[in-house]
Amino acid sequence: MKRILLTVLSLAVASSTASAQTYDPTAEVLKDIAKMKVGPKDWPQWGGWGGKNNTPDGKNIPTSWDIDAGTNIKWSARLGSQTYGNPVVANGKVYVGTNNGGGHLKRYPSSVDLGCLLCFDEKTGEFLWQHSSPKLPTGRVHDWPLQGICCSPYVDGERLWFVTSRGEVRCCDTEGFRDGENDGSFTAEPNENKDEADVIWVFDMMSRLGVSQHNMCSCSVAVAGEVLLVNTSNGLDESHINLPAPDAPSFIALDRNTGELLWTDGSPGRNILHGQWSSPTYAEFNGQGQALFAGGDGWLYSFDPKGDGKGNAKLLWKFDGNPKDSKWILGGRGTRNNLIATPVVYDGLVYLAVGQDPEHGEGVGHLWCLDPNKKGDASAHLAVDKDGKPLSPRRLQAVLTDDGEKIEPNPNSAVVWHYTAVDSNDNGKIQFEETMHRTIGTAAIKNDILCIADFSGLFHCLDAKKIDTSRKNDDGTPVPLVYWKYDMFAASWGSPLIVDGRIYIGDEDGDIAIFNLSSDPEKAMDDGKPIAEINMGNAVYSSPIVANDVLYVANKSTLYAISAKK
Repeated sequence: MKRILLTVLSLAVASSTASAQTYDPTAEVLKDIAKMKVGPKDWPQWGGWGGKNNTPDGKNIPTSWDIDAGTNIKWSARLGSQTYGNPVVANGKVYVGTNNGGGHLKRYPSSVDLGCLLCFDEKTGEFLWQHSSPKLPTGRVHDWPLQGICCSPYVDGERLWFVTSRGEVRCCDTEGFRDGENDGSFTAEPNENKDEADVIWVFDMMSRLGVSQHNMCSCSVAVAGEVLLVNTSNGLDESHINLPAPDAPSFIALDRNTGELLWTDGSPGRNILHGQWSSPTYAEFNGQGQALFAGGDGWLYSFDPKGDGKGNAKLLWKFDGNPKDSKWILGGRGTRNNLIATPVVYDGLVYLAVGQDPEHGEGVGHLWCLDPNKKGDASAHLAVDKDGKPLSPRRLQAVLTDDGEKIEPNPNSAVVWHYTAVDSNDNGKIQFEETMHRTIGTAAIKNDILCIADFSGLFHCLDAKKIDTSRKNDDGTPVPLVYWKYDMFAASWGSPLIVDGRIYIGDEDGDIAIFNLSSDPEKAMDDGKPIAEINMGNAVYSSPIVANDVLYVANKSTLYAISAKK
């Protein structure tokens, strides 16, 4: 059965409310959102703000609802048949990426396969307009069937920006054609029906940059001032071996007003392992703006969002998310991983989790806490040859010990702690429930309590800062303090929501598990069970969000706005 408390560290743990916290991520969210032309409690981008920590301000958020009886359901809206995009709420509208299974447009019945960005009225759930992306003629190598828009838009004022499954960055008018105007330099829309999107400009990464995405293009863009930050999704072909466009950039910056290309970076180069589907993060550390890009080679890169002024990226630091002896093997059989989850910022630190395409199955993962104030290579370890000279990064395996190559500690390491496997019961064995597995989900952190789900269905609760001084990882890196774990017995693709003193997380079985926000398992759970577990009817691949005191949960086919009855 589900509802099993797996592990509690045999140390005294303090309740999350035991002491006042000096850093309030929700206050940081509100300050960031206040700089935008949106409502003060809107949720205008993936993660809500530049730091991507899903900790909105919310009051009286329900812990019980019934989708069949309608209890605490404000409204529901029909989506497609496969929904992976996370909802975004801004200026009275709700946006969701999905496919065309909903058939909202007369000219595109549900039998036509499209990538769709849908817009609904925030108060009523009424469908307002749709942006439609016809499938690429090259087929599943670039644009996988029935997979629609898998990212979230960024919304500011009357404009939104998103990446289509066709490899385009598009800027649209938030009103669509409901205002009766065709705005912007792009006027080639097929019609101006009121229920369709009004495109302002288009940047086609395939034609302009030679990008060849693997399966689809997906990136929830980030913004640094007027600079739009985009992962291009450049990747392998259908053989999973060849890289069709090795010289195409992996990370780019555009002028968000005009779509002008500002700078490009191709750091992953020929070392891209599979695809590149992560979303960038933007934050300032000690006055330096940093654009954090989780590359398809397993490295996290930090760039100055201004670039070098000559059309190139300006690298600040980089970090290898994989152990140097890990190996990439086709089909997920190896130990080297991609970076698909979004980097998260909390109180001057960066949190990074590794994983692989869900089709590759389960495997050992890693969660890193990093100091972002380094320069150059800030990896935990360095790869050197038999003579101690640095090795260039390799795609399949960084260090070949059989050839005399070595792994050495990096004196410039950014690692604060490293979570991968903790022998919590001290029996000398690492069990399934003592392992951080691969994940494509992103951490959420509040009151120094970090929560993250892995693809094997374990939900982990750790201290975001404290080190377990009684333990060390095999590689010598520090281990975080582990509080509790819970087995959902179902894969989780999404990320936690922390709001109103509670934690919400969805899974592939369609359950939303709810916990109290506490490091003490007896307070977080009710006799080893979540305080509530509610089924949404089918799989929940996206992450719950809150905007304006309303909880939004999207399952595969329906978006629910959930609000306590007043």
